Amino acid sequence: MHPESGEGRAGRPAAYLDAVDRVAARYAALPADRPVRLAKRTSNLFRARAGDVSRLDLSEMVGVLDLTEGEGGGPGTALVGGLSTYERLVEELLPRGRMPLVVPQLRTITLGGAVVGLGIESTSFRSGLPHESVLEADVLTGDGRVVTARPDGEHADLFRALPNSYGTLGYCLGLVVELERTAPLVELRHVRLADLDEACAVVAAVMGSGEHEGQRVDFLDGVVFGATETYLTLGWWTEDAGGRTPSDYTGQQIYYRSLQHRRSDLLTAEDYLWRWDTDWFWCSRAFGAQDPRLRRVWPRRWRRSDVYWRVMALEQRYHVQRQLRRRRGRPDQERVVQDVEIPLARTAEFVRWFLATVPIEPLWLCPVRLRDDRVWPLYPMRPGEDYVNVGFWSAVDIAPGGRDGDVNRMIEDKVTELGGHKGLYSTATYDRDTFDRLYGGDVYARVKAAYDPGARLPTLYDKAVRGR
Repeated sequence: MHPESGEGRAGRPAAYLDAVDRVAARYAALPADRPVRLAKRTSNLFRARAGDVSRLDLSEMVGVLDLTEGEGGGPGTALVGGLSTYERLVEELLPRGRMPLVVPQLRTITLGGAVVGLGIESTSFRSGLPHESVLEADVLTGDGRVVTARPDGEHADLFRALPNSYGTLGYCLGLVVELERTAPLVELRHVRLADLDEACAVVAAVMGSGEHEGQRVDFLDGVVFGATETYLTLGWWTEDAGGRTPSDYTGQQIYYRSLQHRRSDLLTAEDYLWRWDTDWFWCSRAFGAQDPRLRRVWPRRWRRSDVYWRVMALEQRYHVQRQLRRRRGRPDQERVVQDVEIPLARTAEFVRWFLATVPIEPLWLCPVRLRDDRVWPLYPMRPGEDYVNVGFWSAVDIAPGGRDGDVNRMIEDKVTELGGHKGLYSTATYDRDTFDRLYGGDVYARVKAAYDPGARLPTLYDKAVRGR
């Protein structure tokens, strides 16, 4: 059951095609009356899911399977296994002076997961989202076929509907993606701004010109520590360390704290790409990993987002912290873990509202715009408009008389009011009509009927909101 069309098979390595056949056979052998979930060692989803499922093994679908040189020595493209973590892709591609156009900030995010879910980083202001650099996708669909989806042709409807489908239409086995050239080092400049409107104006200027004060900008993100303290980090590739030793934020020093104390910095390319992973942005403080006494004895190999995620998963299972809070007479908490895309013109307004309403800080800012005029119906960003992804990941006390979910619902309402939308990797509370209106329900229903007519996989609403 190789990819359906002969054209789809052209150029694919034989070993990869044989692995595709084995995966399709494994899928066909799973009980048809049980939900299917990928057999993955790690996850970056933050919503509850039903546990009685069949596991599909895609462990063969990893790594860089083929490289194609670009014309005139350009960076070219790569055929990559859909279950490849970005950590593995960076390990294989960076020594060759290449990387995917967008490398999400956590090591264990997979390429397939970023394409069908959420993926964003500091190159997104110029390179958009991971799915925009996909040229072809070999997809195991819900009805058991393996099809090659492209921007045009027979399966173009599936290609457009994959982003934000979260594996409810099928699984990406292999993807042909564009690459970009890298350099050994990344130079950083941290710009402090006391006014949120001014910060957004700088973002707009950089997104419009690709530079700041005459310097080319290859990377752009920021952190809000409070209403009068925002840092924008501007970065660019460089070959020359100028006699300096690059900083190391995998040891005792903590990257996000450096923003408040350094005007400039220098990191190796690899350390820059994983600068947020060591402390899961700033979330490692919840586990005590930022306490200098504990950090000195916390093994470096355990300073990784997937380790913190496993600790959190244990808490979700056994509720130790919740029991301790109750014994101390403290209220239960609601988890508020979200990424939301807000139009740049309304970002300062949203951040001010958030800081005044939700007791969570810092906040991550990641400017993003779509690369071209293509429309992605399940990922409702408007072509030609600048956005800022605002990320916040913590928990808040449930108010007396309140319910778990109140704060998330309030944030959802505000995001919709401002013309934005939110990622679906975490808690979502929308009713069905609102969800379908915001996330391309009509298009999704047509594509779902075409590629999973037997409803072998859950619907997007069932998975994102109902946790099925």
